[in-house]
Amino acid sequence: MAVAYPHFSLSETQTAVSPPPPMVTPAASPPLTQDDLKKIAAYKAVEHVRSGMVLGLGTGSTAKHAVDRIAELMKQGKLNDIVGIATSMKTHEQAISLGIPLSDLDTHPVVDLAIDGADEVDPDLNLVKGRGGSLLREKMVESVTKKFIVIVDESKLVSHIGGSGLAMPVEVIPFCWNHSLSRLVALFADAGCVGKLRRCGGDGGEAYVSDNGNYIIDLYFERDFGDLNEASDKILRLPGIVEHGMFIGLASSVIVAGVNGVTVKTKKGSELVVDSFSYSDLRNGF
Repeated sequence: MAVAYPHFSLSETQTAVSPPPPMVTPAASPPLTQDDLKKIAAYKAVEHVRSGMVLGLGTGSTAKHAVDRIAELMKQGKLNDIVGIATSMKTHEQAISLGIPLSDLDTHPVVDLAIDGADEVDPDLNLVKGRGGSLLREKMVESVTKKFIVIVDESKLVSHIGGSGLAMPVEVIPFCWNHSLSRLVALFADAGCVGKLRRCGGDGGEAYVSDNGNYIIDLYFERDFGDLNEASDKILRLPGIVEHGMFIGLASSVIVAGVNGVTVKTKKGSELVVDSFSYSDLRNGF
């Protein structure tokens, strides 16, 4: 039963107190996606580009952001006289569409700066690359650059090469590829190695063919296979092997974008220098 209460008016000596303003909670920014982190790392790397440079243009979803950013700065007049060397046909087509002048290693045998992604990065900045299929051209360009900046999100960090459990690619000639696969797996039997021919559209598809007309065998490891240089020598001594996806000692710096900030790991002599940068709103400017 409702009860009626008498109405009381404020007396002249009483002061009305205004209610406090309602609390306004700022809307939380949506969480950063993996692609956001890739873009942040790419943009940070492009800060090192200077007019007049010969640039190695990497391949893959992270490197694509760097190529886009370089083209954007060129259109704004902030970068001039840039010459790019593409590490794949896909990057070649992207650069052409964006108006980036291209050349090759025959004309420019020394590259000023290369920017590319990686599939794995170990604590010593050794890499696995080539899950996108461009390992040979990437290594040709990135082995002759004065500075090689690797751009990744934090999911690519591993304790040892092969530690992600994902593929370590090896490019082979198509002739007797199954024989090459068997020999590769035998080299790393102690590491629980399994090898598969890369195919288009899954296991039942046609063999994947690289830009160089070769096949790719993907190696998977259950355990650490040990010394990288020794493993590299074993692989490359096999007839029919073109190149592998381990990039040993090539990276000058690795830029790692994470949800809490950016970490830059740089080789200086025998030491590894680590700088960390936090940010309050990663989306600003992106």
